[in-house]
Amino acid sequence: MLAGAASFLLLGTAAASAHVKWFCAFDVAGQPRGLEQVLCADFEWLTGLALVCLMFGCLAEGTTLGAAILNAFDRVTERLRRDSALIVRAVVGFFLISLWNLGGIILTPELKTDANWIPWLQLAMAACLLWKRTLPLTAAGIVFLFGFAVWTYGAFHLADYPVFLGVAAFLALTALDRNLFGQRPIDVVRIAAAITLMWASVEKWAYPQWTDPLIAAKPEMTMGASPELFMQAAGVIEFTLAFALIWTPLVRRVSAVILAAVFVSAILEFGKIDAIGHSGIIAVLIAIAADDARVPATRRDVVLAPLYYASALMMFLGIYYVAHNILYGDHYGLATGAAAMLPVI
Repeated sequence: MLAGAASFLLLGTAAASAHVKWFCAFDVAGQPRGLEQVLCADFEWLTGLALVCLMFGCLAEGTTLGAAILNAFDRVTERLRRDSALIVRAVVGFFLISLWNLGGIILTPELKTDANWIPWLQLAMAACLLWKRTLPLTAAGIVFLFGFAVWTYGAFHLADYPVFLGVAAFLALTALDRNLFGQRPIDVVRIAAAITLMWASVEKWAYPQWTDPLIAAKPEMTMGASPELFMQAAGVIEFTLAFALIWTPLVRRVSAVILAAVFVSAILEFGKIDAIGHSGIIAVLIAIAADDARVPATRRDVVLAPLYYASALMMFLGIYYVAHNILYGDHYGLATGAAAMLPVI
């Protein structure tokens, strides 16, 4: 069911998975669509359908069929699992060398810079990936570049990319053979990837007009749906698949496979820039799909799925809109209202 729902996203890969900021004009400080427009009837039935799919996946996981699928995952991904850290290192190395070759980019295509030393730092970071002992240096470099991008473009803009911090943590923890507060390296980067994609899905609802040029150039990607409905559906499916990355083992592994397929499909549409920009998260998703850690799914997971999903949805919507209002202007009175509540809280 989850895979079936995601077929809409797979078929409409261009608008749904390409990072619109890399290919279209955007204005982060611009007024987002009002929450009363986002939380409409179409949004409600789409999230309802997504929840049904998520709960179905949880139910299936506790059955003989679910166990068989997990066992099949384990067999098929055995080699990937053994080499998952090496795959991430190799792909991050490709990513950093590509940035060095392109020049003028901090971490992603829209984060431009005139600093001539950054490409050489990126090349040095790539070289440090060759040895396990020097992985923390690459991790430190990623964190530094992330901080430099925050300084240049602002924290709100870089909220699109916490996956970079997750990759940095993965590299450092792998080198040191340590966990972070009980979370394995793969768990840390999995959570960071989930946060990244859930935040990106909110942006699809807040600024659907950013994708208008892509849809105008490739109208077939909407499969007959209106651009408005298409972007709502793309955001809901992306949010659901991202949420699934932090849920039960089978659900998150299926989600990782679907998301990886979506990002790879987008490369066919958008070419080299998309391949470079999304290479890191594709490698992370492959590692998540190969992860064989299991905690048996229970009925509690099925029952709690709607509560946690709704809480995550409201939290990301709330943080996005309140933060935007505080930083760029109180368009809807949200920041004023939040500030007035602080003394009470």
